[in-house]
Amino acid sequence: MIKRKETKKIRIGNIEIGGDAPISVQSMCNTDTRDVRATIDQINRLTEAGCELVRVAVLNKEAAEAIGNIKKEIRIPLIADIHFDYRLAIESINQGIDALRLNPGNIGKQEYVEQVIKLAKAREIPIRIGVNSGSLEKDLSHNPDDIADSLVISAMRHIKILEDLDFDLMKISLKSSSVPTMIEAYEKIASLVPYPLHLGVTEAGTLKTGLVKSSIGIGTLLAKGMGDTIRISLTDDPIEEVYAGYEILKALNLRQRGINLISCPTCGRCQIDLINLAKKVEGKFRNIETPITIAVMGCAVNGPGEAKAADIGIAGGIGEGFIFKKGEIIKKVPESELLTAFEEELNLYITQVAT
Repeated sequence: MIKRKETKKIRIGNIEIGGDAPISVQSMCNTDTRDVRATIDQINRLTEAGCELVRVAVLNKEAAEAIGNIKKEIRIPLIADIHFDYRLAIESINQGIDALRLNPGNIGKQEYVEQVIKLAKAREIPIRIGVNSGSLEKDLSHNPDDIADSLVISAMRHIKILEDLDFDLMKISLKSSSVPTMIEAYEKIASLVPYPLHLGVTEAGTLKTGLVKSSIGIGTLLAKGMGDTIRISLTDDPIEEVYAGYEILKALNLRQRGINLISCPTCGRCQIDLINLAKKVEGKFRNIETPITIAVMGCAVNGPGEAKAADIGIAGGIGEGFIFKKGEIIKKVPESELLTAFEEELNLYITQVAT
């Protein structure tokens, strides 16, 4: 069992982060925040997939002013991503934002920082300090061998600014597109500060490559007990980030939500189109919230036995398939009817579990 590093607990909206709170999954909208309807629709889709916090880019006054209307029609905490202009942070807070992503050292004069922090403290609005290897200060080393240390130095500078203003409602991220660099940076900062850590590999890439990089980087840190909230950055539909986040957490037994899919790689014994069947099962049931282990196996000879730990599953035959529960075959159906019959049995099982 993974023993998590104890961090300070903060609250963003109705979500606790740090301490003994579950590791939360978040994403970021790729809509124009000024387009209120599109942003609301995307956030609600993300919510259905299990997203627990969501961030929006606040590039200008119009985007900040849209926050109030967006908040009216969503059910999860909203985070404003602010760069350079302190006025956008203040307007976002006044519009009801739940948290800020803001680096205080980047917004100009000390008096500007003080105005933001005074308001954030009064409203109990947490701030994420998020440093990135692609935008480090010029006086820090940009040598690849030194980037992890530079990320830590940069983060500590921003942290000190907030601590000097007696503000401690913060979480920290140190992101890089280099997996070894981000692992090293997070390990170092974790030993220096008590604040919750937001884990992520930035600019990780498309769905396939991004999943690999994020699984290794984020998964390594989580396995070592570090991390309080995660975002899987992908060049894809943000909803994929949410599904990926839960898969990483489920793989480490840190969270249980939705289906845990077990499926065999197929071999010469397989007599049905198992690859497409497994994809259909995964896609059709991916929004189920009930934790359930589903098996999709290629043959009835080994399938039910090898997957007997599964709550419910399918095993292939010659033009037909078998549905089994806990390793026991309960039904045989033609291949063409297998998915429909399986859905009926799965819904029945979920109903039984719920009662």
